Amino acid sequence: MSLKHSFPPIAAPDARLLVLGSLPGDRSLAAQRYYAHPQNQFWQLMSPVVGRDLAVLDYDDRLDALREARVALWDVIGSARRAGSTDAAIVDIAGNDLPALIATLPHLRAIAFNGGTALKQGMKLLGRDVAGPEIVALPSSSPLHTVGIAAKHPAWSALATFLLDPPAKRA
Repeated sequence: MSLKHSFPPIAAPDARLLVLGSLPGDRSLAAQRYYAHPQNQFWQLMSPVVGRDLAVLDYDDRLDALREARVALWDVIGSARRAGSTDAAIVDIAGNDLPALIATLPHLRAIAFNGGTALKQGMKLLGRDVAGPEIVALPSSSPLHTVGIAAKHPAWSALATFLLDPPAKRA
């Protein structure tokens, strides 16, 4: 089993939403792109969140659209050993420094975990029970999570509320 590494975070200081996956799959690692597997539903699920059809854009434009919408993207696992791409096969986990990234995002309203492994490992890394950004558990965008995309849409689409501007205060 080879050692696999995550990508650097995609984040701007004004991010309001941080979406965290577990560890890139083999297709993504080969392409050096987040969510590169053609059957992964991530870009389709994020499209209504940011109000743009991300699936039709080239990769760099997808990342720009996320940044413009104030969405940051990363993985909870910095490195691990894994045969294939399934999260169930991940061993020898070394986490990414989530608290350090979060400290650079003063406008962060929510941390969304893409799937159960991301949630479980991410909560271990955050290790907190104090107030902070809202924690959102999402159904995995992975093609291995066989629930249809229509069933995943409500949870993912709800992320858009974290990107809205707060109501103006009355004088």
